[in-house]
Amino acid sequence: MTKVKYIRISSIDQNTGRQEVNAKDFSKIYVDRISGTIPFQDRKEGKKLLADIENNSITEVHVNSIDRLGRNIIELLTMIEFLNQNSVNLFVENIGMYSLIENKPNPSFKMIISVLGNVAEMERSNMLERQRQGIELAKAKKLYTGRLYGTRMADDEVLNKYKIVVKELKNGESLRRAAKIGGCSLGTAQKVQRLITKL
Repeated sequence: MTKVKYIRISSIDQNTGRQEVNAKDFSKIYVDRISGTIPFQDRKEGKKLLADIENNSITEVHVNSIDRLGRNIIELLTMIEFLNQNSVNLFVENIGMYSLIENKPNPSFKMIISVLGNVAEMERSNMLERQRQGIELAKAKKLYTGRLYGTRMADDEVLNKYKIVVKELKNGESLRRAAKIGGCSLGTAQKVQRLITKL
């Protein structure tokens, strides 16, 4: 039996220590430093994990909590179905439960994951609503100078605004270093990099 663990943290500066406390129990650990809103199949280590599963080299996957796999309930259930079809048992540590029992889907697991997934979606929706309300309040007090909520910059505007980041990335600098030099977040640097690759 090949048992592995998948770890996701939201930023490059976050520590994976809490999720790696039992690292010695696994033959391999996959670590993604990326937002939970990014689909699992679009993550660097997520892709590797899916490929290894399809190659029948994994029988059991552990995650610290279900939101490490994603924050969208449909994506979560699709991922669990993929694991079930490949006879891969998923163990979620914070609820102490397996997705399969004697190689058959665990109905209690699916029910609990559905509830947790819906709660995670609701929390994210509430967070975005609080953010919107905060911006509206700041605008009313004439304290907000950012873009209007729900609007987005065109690709060429992003590249023009972050010329330094574009230059550093083209010169081979790392995302983290380019973000620091360009005075922006890592997420912005990642977006700039995606735009550059499309040019």
